[in-house]
Amino acid sequence: MAKVKRYAAGRARALGLPTRGTTNPNRLRRIDRHLAAVHADLLQQAEDPLVIDLGYGATPVTAVELHQRLRAVRPDLEVVGLEIDPQRVADAQSAMADGLSFRRGGFELAGLRPLVVRALNVLRQYDEAAAAQAWQTLTAGLQRGGLLLEGTCDELGRRAAWVTLTQDGPQTLTLAAHLPSLDRPGDLAERLPKALIHHNVPGRPVHALLRALDHAWDRCAPYATYGNRQRWVATCEALEWEQTGQRRHRDGELTVPWTSVAPD
Repeated sequence: MAKVKRYAAGRARALGLPTRGTTNPNRLRRIDRHLAAVHADLLQQAEDPLVIDLGYGATPVTAVELHQRLRAVRPDLEVVGLEIDPQRVADAQSAMADGLSFRRGGFELAGLRPLVVRALNVLRQYDEAAAAQAWQTLTAGLQRGGLLLEGTCDELGRRAAWVTLTQDGPQTLTLAAHLPSLDRPGDLAERLPKALIHHNVPGRPVHALLRALDHAWDRCAPYATYGNRQRWVATCEALEWEQTGQRRHRDGELTVPWTSVAPD
């Protein structure tokens, strides 16, 4: 009965625009692994471990994968996939499982109160002001202490960047890459979230971050003898403002405080 009562508010009008729907298996594995590793305590200790996959696309595969990965952290965790397109919701019903369901909804979160919202490749089609408003709407719908992870990735999930937000606003920026195929860190610029991508110009903090990464990458060229992973770890450790830790570095991640890259 508790589920029915909690979901009853989902009659709210869906807010937002349909995404292109492009998706691929394992496209969002980097952010899923980050969520499972970095925020495991949040998932394990929550009274109501509800996670929303917002705008899962033409097929529910990424929501199914999110459910599988996070249930390894918290077996009773629930994932709800939200889409504005009712046909996509109808098509996803065959993928329903214990703790995994699909509903029609957008930025209003279908009236649910999630612990975590994952919104990847959703806001790139919006202008910067509209994306900022979406941040406010989404974080206002979180449980106390909850998180919004919003960003973008390429079609194969080899390049990704996302912002982690709380109800107090953006907290960190994470860059993530498939290290064996990485040419240089600056290549991640094209995957910056909407809030940053137009600020990647000289004189802006995010541009300075990417330049510093490229310069450190060049200085760490001798590590290439041992492979891109060792070169990336050395590059990240050369940055004064990073706060990731070597384990996440080895997985191809770099996390910096939002204050170090926030637009002026």
